[in-house]
Amino acid sequence: MDVLVLNASYEVLNITRWQRAICLVFSGKAEMLEQRDRSARSQFQEFDMPSVIKMNYYVKKPRMQVPFSRGNVFMRDHHTCQYCGKTRKAAELTLDHIMPRSLGGETCWENLVTACKHCNVKKGNRTPEGAGMKLRKMPRAPQFTPTLQACFREDWEKYVPYAVPVPLSGEIN
Repeated sequence: MDVLVLNASYEVLNITRWQRAICLVFSGKAEMLEQRDRSARSQFQEFDMPSVIKMNYYVKKPRMQVPFSRGNVFMRDHHTCQYCGKTRKAAELTLDHIMPRSLGGETCWENLVTACKHCNVKKGNRTPEGAGMKLRKMPRAPQFTPTLQACFREDWEKYVPYAVPVPLSGEIN
């Protein structure tokens, strides 16, 4: 069973197994904030089963970066063409340089978007403005956050106020 681990500042650190969480609590490194309605038993003792624990000291989180790849650009853009808005299979998608490489554009998160083949051909070797097209979202590098959706529990809700998925690329106003 999964246990939500919070930093001393109450920000989400990660998700761990209940055995590790019990070890952290009994070693004095963490405190139990929420428990399940079940318990764990050893040969001589019974333990409350944790659901949420908080570290008693601040743990510096490593800055995680999402690796740059074609597939990750597609995931960032939800397999959706950033010009026409149609969702397609990966085989029907291309990567488009907003500022074409021939005009000095770089191959980076901020200059690449997912485009269907039709829109990429229509845009050609021009900027979106030059082609009379409009981007639906400004691209940016995705931010790494622990994956909570797959194993999210209701008793975690008050500790994870941002449990609703946040879009990876910012909307253009």
